[in-house]
Amino acid sequence: MKTFKVLSLLLSYPQAEWVDELDLMESLLADEKEQNGAAQAQLADLFQALRAQTLLESEQTYVGTFDRNPSHSLHLFEHIHGESRDRGSAMVNLIEEYRKHGLDMDADELPDYVPLFLEYLSQLADQDALNMLGEAVDVLALIGRKLNGNHSPYHNVFAVLEGMSPVAAQALPDVPVREMEETIIQFGPSADGTDPLLVPKPQTAYVRMPQSRKAAAAAGGAI
Repeated sequence: MKTFKVLSLLLSYPQAEWVDELDLMESLLADEKEQNGAAQAQLADLFQALRAQTLLESEQTYVGTFDRNPSHSLHLFEHIHGESRDRGSAMVNLIEEYRKHGLDMDADELPDYVPLFLEYLSQLADQDALNMLGEAVDVLALIGRKLNGNHSPYHNVFAVLEGMSPVAAQALPDVPVREMEETIIQFGPSADGTDPLLVPKPQTAYVRMPQSRKAAAAAGGAI
């Protein structure tokens, strides 16, 4: 479903190659209105904001929204596992799921990064994608509520996802989240002592904010 690809781009760090295609993105949403409901209308404010800003301003807004505010983290498991060991096990399981469907990961991001997850959904058959969305909708809705509480137009992306889900989102308790710039996640044995089948020994993933986003943060000042 192309809707998931559009939503993935909207939650990605702004880049000219897709920001210049906002008209096409809106058209794709309109084409799939039977699947995505009122997505085009729900996202009108975000599209308007992206059109009204320069690319640099959009970059600064993005950094201020997601990189400077850990409570808006776009990493799914951050909101349910925090920094517990369970998060590493969940990461490994998700990597395995991606690889089953031939999805190559960007080394700059962890597997639970929402745009990457939505990119994965866009490659599945529609019903499979919706079923997978239903498994993550509780966390997606939580992120959306936090964004809405801070009056960010990005919250509408999550409202669209919640509306598309085949199951209603259930409330989740808040889990403390930590700044992601230099987080180290250990992928190793799970809490019960068993090793994930995907990796025979612990592996370490280093997560750093891409240099382009650091530059935007430095240039932005208060947003």
